[in-house]
Amino acid sequence: MTTASGSSTAVGRTAAHRPRTSAAGSEASADDDLAAAARGDQAALRRIYEALAPAVHGYLRGHGAPEPEDATSEVFLAVFTRLDTVVGGAEGLRTLVFSVAHARLVDQLRRAARRAPSVPYEPTWDDRVAPSAEAVALRRDGVARVESVLAGLPDDYRDVVLLRVVADLGVAATATVMGRSEGAVKQLYRRALLALRDVVGDEGVTG
Repeated sequence: MTTASGSSTAVGRTAAHRPRTSAAGSEASADDDLAAAARGDQAALRRIYEALAPAVHGYLRGHGAPEPEDATSEVFLAVFTRLDTVVGGAEGLRTLVFSVAHARLVDQLRRAARRAPSVPYEPTWDDRVAPSAEAVALRRDGVARVESVLAGLPDDYRDVVLLRVVADLGVAATATVMGRSEGAVKQLYRRALLALRDVVGDEGVTG
């Protein structure tokens, strides 16, 4: 007859030997995909795109890129031709992707500033400007609401928040993309979070 104590011991022994998915394992898998993609493996290229494209799109859209879908495609077309230059494995790839995304964002915003709109201006659909607090409170939620809140921040604050939170880059990678020191990025991020808290508070958001 199995006692409660014996059962507990058996469960504990089973749990101790149960395989667990670790961050290291995930990184190893990403590194394998990078190596395979550099050799032209289409499945690996697709997995890299599916893993990083949503964050790239969110970063571009959060910065008010006029055509975030097109820019996202351009980013990966550029990155996939440079996979054999990546240093640092999956983390190095992520840094490269968002460095290219940042450059494409600047290009799009410059082009948009130089040319006149090809369609009539419609404020309701313009994500490039910060809406009023009332508009955010009444119309926005989810991703769109986050974009509106970020639009109320200075450019460098918005940039560091999107890179650290949306792109999920570490301090070193964020510093590389922004062209700043790691210490400057840490300080900027702290200030950005304080400013973001003030913006959210000013909008009368309640938990």
